[in-house]
Amino acid sequence: MSSRVLVVDDDRAVRYTLRAILEEHDGIDVVEAPDGAAGLALVQDEGADLVISDLRMPGLDGLALLAAITALPAAPPVIVITAHGSERTAVEAMKRGALDYFAKPFDPDEISRVVLRTLERQRLASENLRLRGELALARTMVFTSDAMRRVAERVARVAPRDVTVLLTGESGTGKELVARALVESSPRKARPFVKFNAAALPRELAEAELFGHVRGAFTGADRPRRGLFREADGGTLLLDEVGELDLAVQAALLRVLQEREIRPVGSDRAEKVDVRLIAATHQDLLAMVRRGDFREDLYYRLNVVPLHLPPLRERPEDALPLAHHFAERAARRYGLGDVRLSPALEATLVARPWPGNVRELENLIERLVVFATGPTLDVDPLVFADDHGATEAPPLKEQVARFEKGLIVEALARCDGNQSETARQLGVNRATLLDKLARYGLR
Repeated sequence: MSSRVLVVDDDRAVRYTLRAILEEHDGIDVVEAPDGAAGLALVQDEGADLVISDLRMPGLDGLALLAAITALPAAPPVIVITAHGSERTAVEAMKRGALDYFAKPFDPDEISRVVLRTLERQRLASENLRLRGELALARTMVFTSDAMRRVAERVARVAPRDVTVLLTGESGTGKELVARALVESSPRKARPFVKFNAAALPRELAEAELFGHVRGAFTGADRPRRGLFREADGGTLLLDEVGELDLAVQAALLRVLQEREIRPVGSDRAEKVDVRLIAATHQDLLAMVRRGDFREDLYYRLNVVPLHLPPLRERPEDALPLAHHFAERAARRYGLGDVRLSPALEATLVARPWPGNVRELENLIERLVVFATGPTLDVDPLVFADDHGATEAPPLKEQVARFEKGLIVEALARCDGNQSETARQLGVNRATLLDKLARYGLR
């Protein structure tokens, strides 16, 4: 796996020299930016394992770029280079978070040693981060897929940083479990973790539930209420189904995120709160913004760190580990002995599309355990009829088609939608892939 080094300098000759020096080493890809603004955009949009930046540049200079990069949730290390005689500025950069500095003209061997040593530390740190993320997520979820391993790595990166996280994904993908993993790996672990489902209450009650109210604020308010933000003070608030919030409540929530204070319903006095917010939704908030159903300014306040959970059909390799886990748990709950899944049941589970995702799988397995007549769970037509209205397992051809579709969807996601690369990874030509995309409604 290659490492990505971003070189930011307004001098083309310096950029060329650093590229020539670094790309002599296997596994290093150099990306160039002619100024600080372009460099920052590249880090934000595409990421980098290491940034080497000049200090004196027009527009966004090296110190400003350093400040902007170190403020990012997953900041890469920054090495600064500067003209001879400007060591005082370089020392100031070190105080502000730079990893190291070099004065021009620099020694190619010395630059190479520092870069290679830094990238190796980054590789080890990334591996450690991935393992910590998998451990944190494994406490609440079962998975083996690369897609969920990537989620786990992001959990490990984001959890210790006190930033707002927006969890997206279809219903039943486990957004609340990921939120719990974020809390368990954060400095607020021992503080309150409060959950609120925005779809459960109308506007007036939602506002009072979140921000509290004074006595007499509205009909029926015969006593004051603290509100969930005050209950979560010092801890974390999970705001589930945030897309269901009324526009008036969205405006109040925006004020909380901007000012870090709440105003209880019926009160003219604001109160400071210290709450980390995790928002979750199965809806496309950006599409809602375009329709005018969701505030654009609130969307960007919530979307500081987006974290998307893939549906189960896009990670079919997780179906069987989850099914075995749910079967063992249900057997313990109902006082049964060991249970196992028949090969026919395993094949059926892998091939199903799971519109209800992990929650649907859990419910189905629990029903199979409840109605089982022996230690082996099989494709019970009665149980499957309860699940999808079918009286028997889908035909083999349909099961194979569903499994193939899942593999294609996962490959497309892995290749960021690049159809040529997807076809190469799947071992088919591009025409065949296009035909399958059309057949499965993926174009």
